[in-house]
Amino acid sequence: MTTNGLRLAGLVAALYAARRYYRNWGTTKDECRMSLAGDELTVGPYVQTTEAVWIDASSETVWPWLVQMGQDRAGIYTFEALENLIGLHYHNADEVHPEWQNLAPGDTVRLARKGWLGLREGLTLQVESIVNGQSIVLRATSPQHLCDMVWSFNLIPHWEDRCRLLIRVRTGLRHPGQVLITESMGPAVAFVTRGILLGVKRRAQGQHQAELSAARASDDLHRVV
Repeated sequence: MTTNGLRLAGLVAALYAARRYYRNWGTTKDECRMSLAGDELTVGPYVQTTEAVWIDASSETVWPWLVQMGQDRAGIYTFEALENLIGLHYHNADEVHPEWQNLAPGDTVRLARKGWLGLREGLTLQVESIVNGQSIVLRATSPQHLCDMVWSFNLIPHWEDRCRLLIRVRTGLRHPGQVLITESMGPAVAFVTRGILLGVKRRAQGQHQAELSAARASDDLHRVV
């Protein structure tokens, strides 16, 4: 029993130490400390991570990509082949869909289909709050979830054609015995979060460049005429 206890303690310590390699990717110290939407939902979280990316497109261009996320909608723009290898059935969209642009507090965002890994309802997050063009706050909905997790997506405009996308994850514990589970989830959550950031960045910048090219082509056509 003592040996098992020491092994468990060693595993927790190793996971805790590994945090520095995957936490707060792409962010500054000020961004990690700043208050963001949804922080008030988890007071004194066991873990808080903030990841970010610069996007060379306006926040108005980026926003629709965030609103339509979900396993049963536009996907989450990450690693589709890997996701489907474990049975998630994702189909990540490469365009904005008008029919998926309605999102309001109380709605759910699905991460895993019903029945995945024996979970009757799959995995879902509930929309706690949404500020149009600025932030979406999602929270684990099921009381059976092993921890209290809040994801917030925050857009900060910089000039007219550039913005900062920050994703913050705050995780609270329902009881101390969940420390190992929470620590072991850390790398996977960081991996997915980074995938979302890069997936949104690629799509929004691609859309922005396509719109610029179309505008230039239109201007050239009018000059010729």
